[in-house]
Amino acid sequence: MIADLTDFRISSGPANARLARHSNVDTTSPHHTDHALMLAVRDGELDALGELFERHHGPLYGYLGKLTGDRLAAEDIVQTVFQRMLKYRHTYRDDGSFTAWMYHLARRCAADYFRKHNAAPAATDPADLQEYADARPNAGDEAGISDDHAFLHRALNRLDRDDREILLLSRFQELSFAEIAGILECSVGAAKVRAHRALRELRDVYFQLQKEKTT
Repeated sequence: MIADLTDFRISSGPANARLARHSNVDTTSPHHTDHALMLAVRDGELDALGELFERHHGPLYGYLGKLTGDRLAAEDIVQTVFQRMLKYRHTYRDDGSFTAWMYHLARRCAADYFRKHNAAPAATDPADLQEYADARPNAGDEAGISDDHAFLHRALNRLDRDDREILLLSRFQELSFAEIAGILECSVGAAKVRAHRALRELRDVYFQLQKEKTT
C-alpha cells in the first residue's frame, strides 16, 4: 500500500513503435552512452538517433501520457520530439545532459501541441494510466496495488499542471534536480522547493481521497 508518498515510483511501459537501426555506431558498447550517441547524431551519424529512440521512446511516452492525459497526443508529441532532436542536433552541447535536453524539448513540444490544437491537458483516466505502470508479478497484491494506483492517479490529476509536471520529472522519470532545473529553467533550489510543495499537495489530496472512500 502507498502509505508514504515520499518514495512512490511508477515506470513507463514498453514502446509502441520502433525505428529501424543501421548505425555505424556500435551501440552495444558500454562506452556509448546517450550523450555519446547524441554527439554522434550531431556530427552526422544520423542513424544513431534510432538507438536513442529505442532507449527513450517508452519512458518519454509514459511521461507525456501522464502530463497530457491523451495517449494519441502523447504518441504524436514523442514523434515531434525526435524530429526536433534531428532538426536542432547542432544545438546539443558537448557538456550537455541528453536526458535533460530531451525532456526540455518534450515540454516545449507538448506546449506547442496544445497551443496549436487550442486545447488544454486532460485529466487522465486511472485505467488508462495503468498502461504506463509496471506489471506486478505477485497476483495476491494486485488488487491492493491497483487501488493505490487509482488513488494516486486521481490525486495526481487534481494537481495543477506545474505541480504535476515536476512530480513526473522527479518521481516518475527520476531525474536529478540539476537536470530538472535545466528543463524548467530555474535554480536547483527552486526546483527542490517546487517538488517538495507539489509532493505535499499530492499527499494531502491522496489521503483526502482515501478518507472520502471510507465515509
